[in-house]
Amino acid sequence: MKLIALILVIGLTACSEVLPRQRGNLALPQMAFTPDALEFGLRQHTSFSKEAASGGYGGGGGGCGCN
Repeated sequence: MKLIALILVIGLTACSEVLPRQRGNLALPQMAFTPDALEFGLRQHTSFSKEAASGGYGGGGGGCGCN
């Protein structure tokens, strides 16, 4: 019974509605997963050049590193 109550409490607190006026706060640079866009782009370029694949980030190219 305690486990079910714990799961319900966690589930209810995890979901919340974000109002349009609150979305500006979530778009701040401090809220980004990767605050340094240049470093993120370099790491992504290195990753998809080595792996011969890219996905979900909008970059094109292949495994040769010539993109």
